Amino acid sequence: MNKARSLSHLLSALPEGISIFVKIPRHSQVNFHTFYKKFSSAPPPPTALSSEPFLNGSSSNYIEVMYQSWLQDPKSVHQSWDAFFRNARAGASPGEAYIAPPSLAEPKPNHIPLAAVTPVVTGAAATIGTTTGVPEKIIDDHAAVQGVIRAYQIRGHRIANLDPLGINVADPENAQELVCRGYMTQFRDEDKDRHYKLPRTTFIGGNEKTLPLKEIIKRLENAYCKSIGVEFMFLNSLEQCNWIRKRFETPGIMKMDNPEKRLLLARLTRSHGFEAFLARKFSSEKRFGLEGCEILIPAMKQIIDKSTSAGVESFVMGMPHRGRLNVLANVCRKPLEHIFTQFAGLDTGDEGSGDVKYHLGTYQERLNRVTNKNIRLAIVANPSHLEACNPVVQGKTRAEQFYHGDSEGKKVLSILLHGDAAFSGQGIVYETFHLSDLPDYTTHGTIHIVVNNQIGFTTDPRYSRSSPYCTDVARVVNAPIFHVNADDPEAVMHVCNVASEWRTTYHKDVVIDLVCYRRNGHNEIDEPMFTQPLMYRKIRSLNPVVEKYANQLIEEKVVTKEEVEEVKAKYEKILDDSYKNAQTITQVFNKHWLDSPWSGFFEGKDPLKVSPTGVHEDTLVHIGKKFSSAPPNASDFQIHRGVQRILNARMEMVNERVADWAMAEAMAFGSLLKEGTHVRLSGQDVERGTFSHRHHILHHQKVDKSKYNILANLYRDQAPYTVCNSSLSEYGVLGFELGFSMTNPNALVLWEAQFGDFNNTAQCIIDQFLSSGQTKWIRQSGLVMLLPHGMEGMGPEHSSARLERFLQMTSDDPDVLPPFSEGFSIRQLSEINWIVANCSTPANYFHILRRQIALPFRKPLVLMTPKSLLRHPEAKSSFDEMNEGTSFLRLIPERGPASQNPDEVERLIFCSGKVYYDIIAARREKGLEDKVAISRIEQIAPFPHDLVKTECDKYSKAKLVWSQEEHKNGGAWTYVQPRFSTILHDERKLHYAGRPASASTATGNKKKHVRESLDLLEDTLTG
Repeated sequence: MNKARSLSHLLSALPEGISIFVKIPRHSQVNFHTFYKKFSSAPPPPTALSSEPFLNGSSSNYIEVMYQSWLQDPKSVHQSWDAFFRNARAGASPGEAYIAPPSLAEPKPNHIPLAAVTPVVTGAAATIGTTTGVPEKIIDDHAAVQGVIRAYQIRGHRIANLDPLGINVADPENAQELVCRGYMTQFRDEDKDRHYKLPRTTFIGGNEKTLPLKEIIKRLENAYCKSIGVEFMFLNSLEQCNWIRKRFETPGIMKMDNPEKRLLLARLTRSHGFEAFLARKFSSEKRFGLEGCEILIPAMKQIIDKSTSAGVESFVMGMPHRGRLNVLANVCRKPLEHIFTQFAGLDTGDEGSGDVKYHLGTYQERLNRVTNKNIRLAIVANPSHLEACNPVVQGKTRAEQFYHGDSEGKKVLSILLHGDAAFSGQGIVYETFHLSDLPDYTTHGTIHIVVNNQIGFTTDPRYSRSSPYCTDVARVVNAPIFHVNADDPEAVMHVCNVASEWRTTYHKDVVIDLVCYRRNGHNEIDEPMFTQPLMYRKIRSLNPVVEKYANQLIEEKVVTKEEVEEVKAKYEKILDDSYKNAQTITQVFNKHWLDSPWSGFFEGKDPLKVSPTGVHEDTLVHIGKKFSSAPPNASDFQIHRGVQRILNARMEMVNERVADWAMAEAMAFGSLLKEGTHVRLSGQDVERGTFSHRHHILHHQKVDKSKYNILANLYRDQAPYTVCNSSLSEYGVLGFELGFSMTNPNALVLWEAQFGDFNNTAQCIIDQFLSSGQTKWIRQSGLVMLLPHGMEGMGPEHSSARLERFLQMTSDDPDVLPPFSEGFSIRQLSEINWIVANCSTPANYFHILRRQIALPFRKPLVLMTPKSLLRHPEAKSSFDEMNEGTSFLRLIPERGPASQNPDEVERLIFCSGKVYYDIIAARREKGLEDKVAISRIEQIAPFPHDLVKTECDKYSKAKLVWSQEEHKNGGAWTYVQPRFSTILHDERKLHYAGRPASASTATGNKKKHVRESLDLLEDTLTG
């Protein structure tokens, strides 16, 4: 501070108990306002004037301005302050520099009334003017300096040197104007050498409290306008903003020591060397290499190192295809031989069709040599739907945290890699971000890395997004965003350190935007000059970043040229040796690419044996009574009267030994919980149930957030039960639950759509992961999809779950009749890609849910669930159908009068689901119980060939009819018809009874719906 002592010393010279009193005129107004800043806990003195406290730091600003004025002219301040400043500069100890002003009217003990001052308030900070006679420009300059600092913090990233290509760089002549706007116009050249007080919201001063203006600007530009651009001022936490400021503004904070620089160069050499090796050996193959963003590998390894040192043991990662092979090789340390054999076109030695090499996942356990700790690394397999793996990764991460008791996310971390065009363009990114802070979906912070090619395939960013940055979607969840020039390796390392530390400290999402380029086209065969000639002319003139950084370290004398070549040659030898070993391999194994191994799950099990699904009646009764009862402290827990009526009705069912749909579901869940199986039910409004039938969570009617989870309180030593309402997302939440189900095979994970047709917006997860995941990636999943389905006259949108789509994607052959040998039904399940069912009884629903855990393998289960049947008086099951010795019925045969005289039966109707109850009501009305037999196919896929054949043989003279409520081009008709033909060898024909083909799933006209339903029943029974 020139010759002056520091302001902190001046303030310390004030005696204890002193308060500063300042009168501030509001420009031309006559009224005065009293502001005070206390330096002790004593209350402010009484005053006839209105009082209000200073803003933070404003008293220090006031004294500083007055002190600067005193330095220029000691007479410009009151004589008491003149004496104080002289004594303080002379070295007076605290309390001795202060001299009470003489002869002031009505002096108040320990308080100094000061002369009037002029206020200047800008933004959130208030800078108090000085006493009469101080130039107004000094006051304005101090306010402007604070504006300059804040402007760089908010907008400095706009002029940062982020683009390695130098294409998207602001005009240097106008750069400062872009950030500071009008703040700098008032400063003269001589003003830039003057010292200014630094506010508490900056750390550019280090230990200094004041700096000249030119030094302030220089340090701000170093912090915010070099190779790093920081977006964080939108955060709504002052603590978090200051945390970030400190890590970018503190002088010298980005420096790396020589060992760190050598490690960085070695990792960069491996990243570059791997791509160069593949380019030489497999020049005609697509590999979606990392050239242009080789820094990604050191960046990921730095994040892993930093996070591991903070206690993280497991990393779950998801990424698109660009750079995947390099990540597998140099981050996960996947054996290089396994990668090279993927280029060889060898036959597979195990199940599955496999996938292209740049979609595959992996799981590795290895020692982190930097931290000397064992870590687990998993990369989730991903299709070309670039961001589709995001929620899958999050679900898998959440499951690992759950099963490891990691309630704060300290042991398991998710890392998501993105492309710039996909990050801004794919809605699933937004859906996944919105799960980040939801209690039952949070993973306690994800580190996002955007490989920003500045182009999407051939599309310029100006035509692929409307936001300034591809990362703007992250702002919606208050995630800080660190843009960094990928050709500045040390800047990237600093950003990675800060991001890792942020996640460790706050357990919130953070985004690293690696601004880079794509040296080749979209793939190695593509020609980018067709569409981006100027960009690629520039790219081809650039040296790889590894060469630039190696030359930099050679100049800094950190390494020698010989050491650089030695590191390169060493890795080249590793690649060559692995390549030679790969040539001796004759088969590839898909199991080597499994991203979610289930250690010990398949060992020692009979693949054709299913554990019993029936339950002892005592268990059913216990669960039923608990499910029908209020909380134990019912006197303190007020239940809604409507819910109490539901509980009473449930208790009546228990006493009558029957269960409706909700009761059967609760008994299935409860019995699994008793046996130690975790149950997780997720989806929109699942706690209550869309149709107000479930009520697994009871809400206190007068106390907010007071809830009772019934099924979580059945037994003292039961497994946990998670039931959680989700965000209004299908794609994201279904993907999340799929990821959750992949982690632990001994858990029942269910996702329920609010209405069955809502699965339309989750089709990518259904098609790319659920139906084909095991075939492509050897990934099994026992995920259950509950899809409310049925034609209830409610219009086209909430009628059909599109049963036909799931059946069309099943992998069984309609023209092949499998041999009916022992274990036929289980072998069918093991060979098909998923199970599709449309149950008609609560008991069958109970058994099929329990069977998911009883099977010796895992398959996705697609269940068409009812709406009107939830309360249908005939849709109830006796406890006798769920007791020990009972099991799931793939087909429920006719059990009425018609079954006693099959030769007299004229018509055998096959159907599935809710329509059965409509048919039996119409049959009863027409008096056809002995002439018409009805068989219900409960499990549609895999098709119960053996049971269908038995029924057809039993009613050999009957006309065969398939009845469905869906339109002819929907429902199960197109699936069952060719299979019936195969069973019957075309000797008998299956007739269709139902609605005609239609583009819409249902009519929106109630009267037309009723007419269609009557026609359907007439056609079924007599047509």
